[in-house]
Amino acid sequence: MSGVVREPDGVPRCPWGMESPQMADYRDYHDTEWGRPVHGDDALFERMTLEAFQSGLSWLTILRRRTGFRAAFAGFRIPEVARFTDADAERLLADPGIIRNRAKIAATLANAKVAAALAPGELDGLIWSYAPDRAARPVPRTVAEVPPVTPESTALAKDLKKRGFRFVGPTTAYAMMQACGLVNDHLADCHVRRAVETAAR
Repeated sequence: MSGVVREPDGVPRCPWGMESPQMADYRDYHDTEWGRPVHGDDALFERMTLEAFQSGLSWLTILRRRTGFRAAFAGFRIPEVARFTDADAERLLADPGIIRNRAKIAATLANAKVAAALAPGELDGLIWSYAPDRAARPVPRTVAEVPPVTPESTALAKDLKKRGFRFVGPTTAYAMMQACGLVNDHLADCHVRRAVETAAR
């Protein structure tokens, strides 16, 4: 698929947000969340974590387990997750409400400790400091025009890794930037694009 799709409700959306019985979760996420600005250390830690867990999987798999992830990881409250022990890690490995990947669980607990050592608001400021100039970015008309990585996501990933964060490569960093509104990659004719731009202002 390339440009926006309109089936079956006639509303133009990015192809991945198309409405169908199988894609209703994607549709709602596309229409109400993806690309809208996200601020707050805990909220951004959650998105960083979920994007890391998504690596190698479909986003729908993660989206449908988000409630389970929030329950398992104490609502992604950084100070609480930073206090998780080895026993908590074993508990998470047995939790069917999340993706039970040992390396990703370990990375999440390690990332919480790194984030907890930052000053309040510092994680938010760090991530948002890599938001590119919106006016200078071309507006994508097709999915093929949306890049998988950018110089900004590469630089953000490098900075995060330097500080000790794990599972934050350039592709994962860019997916987080897209999801959290640092960039607006809704296609030009998508009905959500203008709302996202308004929210960003």
